[in-house]
This record gives sequence, C-alpha cells and structure tokens, in this order.
Amino acid sequence: MRNDYDVIIIGTGAGGGTLAHRLAPSGKRILLLERGGYLPREPENWDSKAVFLDGHYLPDEQWLDKDGNRFTPHQQYFVGGNTKFYGAILFRLRERDFGEIRHHGGVSPAWPISYDDLAPYYDQAEALYHVHGERGEDPTEPPAAGPYPWPAVSHEPRIQRLHSDLERKGLNPFHLPVGVLLDEQNPSESKCVRCDRFDGFPCLTDGKADAHVLCVRPTLEQYRNVELRRHAKVERLEAEGGEVKRVVLENGEEVRGDVVVVSCGAINSAALLLRSELANSSGVVGRHYMCHINSAMLSISKEPNPTRFQKTLGVNDFYFGADDFEFPLGHIQMLGKSDRHILKGGAPRGVPGFALDYVARHAVDFWLTTEDLPQPGNRVTLERDGTIRISYGNKNLEPHKRLLHKLKQLLPHLGMHPHLIPNEIARDKRIPIEGVAHQCGTVRFGTDPQTSALDVDCKAHDLDNLYVVDTSFFPSSSAVNPALTAMANALRVGDHLLERLGATVREEVAA
Repeated sequence: MRNDYDVIIIGTGAGGGTLAHRLAPSGKRILLLERGGYLPREPENWDSKAVFLDGHYLPDEQWLDKDGNRFTPHQQYFVGGNTKFYGAILFRLRERDFGEIRHHGGVSPAWPISYDDLAPYYDQAEALYHVHGERGEDPTEPPAAGPYPWPAVSHEPRIQRLHSDLERKGLNPFHLPVGVLLDEQNPSESKCVRCDRFDGFPCLTDGKADAHVLCVRPTLEQYRNVELRRHAKVERLEAEGGEVKRVVLENGEEVRGDVVVVSCGAINSAALLLRSELANSSGVVGRHYMCHINSAMLSISKEPNPTRFQKTLGVNDFYFGADDFEFPLGHIQMLGKSDRHILKGGAPRGVPGFALDYVARHAVDFWLTTEDLPQPGNRVTLERDGTIRISYGNKNLEPHKRLLHKLKQLLPHLGMHPHLIPNEIARDKRIPIEGVAHQCGTVRFGTDPQTSALDVDCKAHDLDNLYVVDTSFFPSSSAVNPALTAMANALRVGDHLLERLGATVREEVAA
C-alpha cells in the first residue's frame, strides 16, 4: 500500500471533503484519512428516538468540562463529518462580520481577509452545495454576484402564515439558505422528499447537501488519484526541519505527504496539534474556542402545526442591534419539526407521552443564535491520558436574553399562545456544552505569528507544509451558521495549494 502522497487531508467534512473535491482534478496523489466509516443507511437514520434519545450515532468517547465532569460530545465520526447531521443552513458571514464589532460582552475581532476576498468562493460553495434561497429578502445579507443557484425552498402553509404575520409586525422574514437536493418543480426527480427528518438526522435518500454526497463520493468515483482510508484515526504528526514528515495513525502505520492538511473539526484539530506539540509557538492552539450562544425555543400555535419541512424561515432584524439596545443581538431561524422523542430529551421526568404528542402537534420550533466572543481562557486542552477537556464560559449572554425576549414578545401576534409551553413541559433551552455543532476558533489565522497559529492562507506559521481548513481558523464566530464559510475557505485554500503544487485544472472542473 502506498504511503507517500502529494497531499494528505485528515478529515472529510465541510473543510476536508470540499478541499479534496477542489484538488482532485489536478492529478496529484491525494490521501483522505477518516477516523470513522461510512454512515449506514438504515431505518435508524430517521428514527428520532435512536438519534436524539439513544445517541445511536454518537461516539464511544467522553470529554471533560472545565470542572472535570464527563460528557458525551455530539460529535459524529463518519465520512462527511458533521455535515451528515447538520441542518444544512448555509449562510455567508455578513460583510460587517469581517471587521471589528463591539458587543455588549466585548469585541469581536477583525479577520485578516475581507468579505470581498471570500465572496467568489461563497459563490462557488453555494453552487457546489445546492444552496436554495432568495436574494434581497434578508436586510443584512452581503452582496453577491448573482441569484442563489436554486430557488428558495417554499414555506408550508403554517410557516407562510408566520412569514406574513412577521411582515405585518414590521420585520423582514426571509427564506433560509438551505443546502438540499430538492427540485420542487420535478418532485419525481428530487432526492429530497421534504420530510420532517432533516435537521439533526442523517438522510436516507441522500437529499441533504453534505460533504460525503457532494464531494467525497463523486471525487472517489471520478478520480483514481484520490484514495480514502476509513477507520484511520491519526494519532500524531511528526515534524523535522520545519515540515511535517510523518502522519502517524493510531494503529502505528505512517504515511507521508508533501502537504498535510488538518480538518478534524475545531476541537479535534486543536487536540491533534497539541498531542503532536506542533504549530503552537504562539501558544494560541486550543484557545479562543467558540460555539455560538444558542437556544432552542418551542412555542405553541393556537392551531395544530402540520408542517413537515419547517426549516425555511429566518429573521435577522436584530442581528446588529435593536431600537432599545445598541449592541448586536443575533439571528433567529426555524428548527426542524419536533416530535415526542425530540421533546422528551428536554422535558421534566414523568411527563406523559400524550402531553408530549399534544405539544409536538402544536409546536412551532425556533433556533436563536448570538455571537460567542473569543476568549483565551475558553480552550481545548489534553489530560495526561489524552482525554479532551473543554474549558468554556461566555460573557455575551445579555444580548441573547434580549433576543429571546424579543421573540417572546412577538408570539401573541404570530398566532401563538402568550405562554410558551403549558405546564412547563418544555421551554426555551440553552444548548449545553456537548452541543459542538458550531465549534470554531481554536487554531485561528492572522498576520501576526505571535497572536495566531495560521497565516492568511491557513498555513501554520511554524511549518512550511501544514494547513488547517476546518472552522478552527475563525478569529470570530459571527451569529450565523459556520459551515458555508468553512466550505468557501476550503475552496480558497485549495486554489492556493493548486498554485503551490504547480497543478493545472481544467477550467470547467475548477469552477
């Protein structure tokens, strides 16, 4: 088996999978290393009890919080990474998000690149990941070269009524940018069937725009120069003379690459670099961990809500502030439709099933996001036995409380009961530390090697051939979902690597 390559990519998610897709047409020898296997297509994919209560797809590992308490992270290890389970809401960062922004809890730092640097790659990433949307509806959206590649996913009747009610209150609701293989004009040809098993579930029909379906699988089918090794966890990287020379797998096998790219997710990428004692002359590796301040909020509609595909509406009117608050509050979007099993995880013990069924039939489910600010004390570290510890606290909670209050004030005007949930069956609930879907910031990029681990091309300052292309590189988190930015950046870094490797790619493939 070959053990020397032009490029080794560790991880197959939004960063690594997208990068492999960009580099594959070059003809360079590329090795993809994935610590997990293919996610099985099975009835449990759409079983909410298996997914949300039983943790059917969660890893057999535990991490520690800052106080030493053990928890099971909601971190999935499969080809395609966490994109197999994500909600596929693919936002561009707002143009202002690339600059310094003052928040109630501190300052969100500027990025070393501008929105214009990433804009053409956002265009390409939206096309690659089948993003459906409608330009011009969201008052905070940044400029784009043209319309979304696919039309917006239509609202079902209850959500269309919510959209109209929000407009009557003077807000600007918009269709969420959804990455989905959906053709509403030709449903018989559509992989997506508009089910209620989308947000947080793997997709049985391959209708979700994930990195496995759209990048890894077609790359392996089309290009013989790309190899995937599954169940290949990387234990450490070994360097000599300012370069990574060996990638050492957990089974002791070693592989070598002219370029090594780490894309394990912000937490595991930091852990791998810390375990390897590499790329950390700045001391920032593992620091500035961010995961967004998120809450799920269930409101009760006065009439049943039969919506199936609910994740179609967003509100950004409070993204940069409000009339009564000068600091940014954040973003509101719909969650996937809840059922009794999803609700049971957050309900008090002993709530009867019929009560949960009633709530689920009438629930309208919201997801609220406020920017999480980078703090050096929020960090990933390793215990002596290699266990990952996440030390985390936040200091920007006031705007999140205000964002929740804004939505609660609106409920009576949106056909909802003024009290969220009868008898406290469920309520607005902060996402706990194990919710790592929006992890970012642990191997930040920048122009100063004293305060950043990566340069503007996401190459380690300390090593000539080591790159990081997952959300680790984020210096700030914004208040929108991070996946599209990871995808766009992977395409940007991919173009840099093609130039570095002296590779030529057919124009129609590169685009």
